[in-house]
Amino acid sequence: MAGEGEAKTLEETPTWAVATVCFFLILISIFIEHLLHLLVKYFNKKRRKYLIPALYKIKTELMLLGFISLLLTVLEKPVANICIPKSASETFLPCGGVDSSDWSEEEAKCAEQGKASLLSREGMRQLQYLIFVLASFHCLSSIFTFGLGMAKMRRWESWEAETRTLDYQFSTDPRRFQLSHQTPFGKRHLRYWNENSVLRWPACFFGQFYGSVSKVDYLTLRHGFIMAHFDQDNSFDFQKYIRRALDKDFGVLVGISFWIWMFSICFIFFNAHKFYSYYWLPFIPLLMLLLVGTKLQAIITLMCLDSHDKSLVVEGTILVKPSDHFFWFGRPKLLLHLIQFILFQNSFQLAFFTWTSYKFGFRSCFHRRTEDIVITLVMGLLVHFLCGYVTLPLYALVTQMGSAMRAAVFTENVVEGLKRWRAKARKNRKISYSVRPSLDASVDPSLAVDTSPSFSLGASYSIDPNGPLDRDHVTTEVIDEAKHKDEQPREHKRNGSFEGFNVSNVDPDMEKQSNADPDMEKQSGL
Repeated sequence: MAGEGEAKTLEETPTWAVATVCFFLILISIFIEHLLHLLVKYFNKKRRKYLIPALYKIKTELMLLGFISLLLTVLEKPVANICIPKSASETFLPCGGVDSSDWSEEEAKCAEQGKASLLSREGMRQLQYLIFVLASFHCLSSIFTFGLGMAKMRRWESWEAETRTLDYQFSTDPRRFQLSHQTPFGKRHLRYWNENSVLRWPACFFGQFYGSVSKVDYLTLRHGFIMAHFDQDNSFDFQKYIRRALDKDFGVLVGISFWIWMFSICFIFFNAHKFYSYYWLPFIPLLMLLLVGTKLQAIITLMCLDSHDKSLVVEGTILVKPSDHFFWFGRPKLLLHLIQFILFQNSFQLAFFTWTSYKFGFRSCFHRRTEDIVITLVMGLLVHFLCGYVTLPLYALVTQMGSAMRAAVFTENVVEGLKRWRAKARKNRKISYSVRPSLDASVDPSLAVDTSPSFSLGASYSIDPNGPLDRDHVTTEVIDEAKHKDEQPREHKRNGSFEGFNVSNVDPDMEKQSNADPDMEKQSGL
């Protein structure tokens, strides 16, 4: 029997109590798993299939953090038995003092040697609480930021619907000539301070807060995107394309890369009292977020200036030309990784504040002064709000103006149909190679298995069967039907077809990945 003051072990615990606790733990796990399945069905029903990989990414990150917590439990005693010099244990303390009372068995053994334990058992348990709070804050804050951005982007639906009206078609009629600075887009961005390379950055800094992603910007960038990647303006739904692309990017935002973990370790290290981190560390995510927002706003201004320099007179409206050279190092994706870092670091700071308040009290040594508490909370909430309501919609629009378009230009059903066709084409080619050696030379060539089936996207376009095709990237090839003897009668163009689709600007990265899922069963047009 355990003496008074000692914790009971499982040997002294009723079996019904252990079974009850295990039952509720398993019940909670099954409930969470069932909830994930319901979300997958909901995304399929709402045709938001690009969010499903993001959902599984969240699940993977939670499993990783849970495994780290399990390792902390297993290594609790071995780590506590590691002894270090006492002088080293008194450096870089978060509170500037050491409380040597209530030592554990391992700490007492190290004290007998004149040393100190590397990390006590109690410290390992507290670290497990931190990991749990971090996982919860990271998931909830990412969902909150993404939802806030999608809520602001709802107004884009009405802007997209306006492009199908006669008023919009009249305003963009190429037979109407006007000066570039007389257009609504030119009046907004062709200001004297924007033409100055020094004054442009302060103007873009404040511009991201005042009228960020205006209707004029959306319509002009939409027009430039369609004219760059399509032969002529058509009924392409730019707003839905942006939503699919942002759904795909959300899977990156919720992820945690190796470098983000390294910066998180640096955050823990600089939390020592001697660095006074509570005065400057909470401002780093805010400063980075403002820098990213300023750059995104500056890209819109630079595209306007570039079009103005090329032609003072425009046909209909200003035609901006998408290009990677407007972005840092010619990489639009770099902005996404910066936003990912900002969100995680901000979530880490809020999780750390919540954990220290719960474990050590609201007025612990981690935040002795009221100023520390106010700075941490205000900066954390402000970063999440600005990122979701200002920066994320701006990013979703501006990053589509790179040199290449993304695979999200195709709807989910079209991509699934292309995958199914490619898997069938590979199967037919294998059958053809296996049958051909056994065929007699006198056999009619017309009986051979067709090794190059066609999946038509429109009246004159088909998919290259030899090109890679997967979830992320699609390769298309224009076929000149006039050169084919078995040319079929040309069909009239239908709504949603890819007539006029310009494949010259397809993303070159679309050739990198090629594994396709052969089990897709449904297929439909745009």
